Amino acid sequence: MQIIQMFLNEVEQEAQTTRKFLSIIPNDKFDWQPHPKSMTIRQLSTHIAELPGWIPMAINTDELDFAQNAYKPEILNRTDELLEQFEKNLAAAKESLANTNEDVLAQMWTLRNGEDIYMTQTKAEVVRVSISQTIHHRAQLGVFLRLLNVPIPGSYGPSADEQEFKLQEQE
Repeated sequence: MQIIQMFLNEVEQEAQTTRKFLSIIPNDKFDWQPHPKSMTIRQLSTHIAELPGWIPMAINTDELDFAQNAYKPEILNRTDELLEQFEKNLAAAKESLANTNEDVLAQMWTLRNGEDIYMTQTKAEVVRVSISQTIHHRAQLGVFLRLLNVPIPGSYGPSADEQEFKLQEQE
């Protein structure tokens, strides 16, 4: 299997799980955070919704320089806004992957803040980072939701909440 098709398959598979997590965020908990050093649910879930957008950015540019482009996340206040932002970025990610080639993915991409270089990787590696960061932050969101007693959906099989529900159905 070619790397582009592999990425397309993985992006779609992870999107199905990510949708489930974003869709259960209570609208009245966007400002909640488990610890003062933690992000709020708004910050975390907005970041998750934005992450697929890193794929077309990596494919279509050679760098992101925060000194030239300050990070200004969109302020999202409702679950439906999060899902809309996620779907928009997901569609752009899939389109950019479908329209690129492996030669482009082999090119280098840099993340920097002026002279401070945070990373230089191939564009394919940045696609991988985007997918990995989505999984990582989605798991973080799951912990936040668990602390709020929101039943958690499964990611790679049933969650403890889903198993508990099935056991109750069987009784």
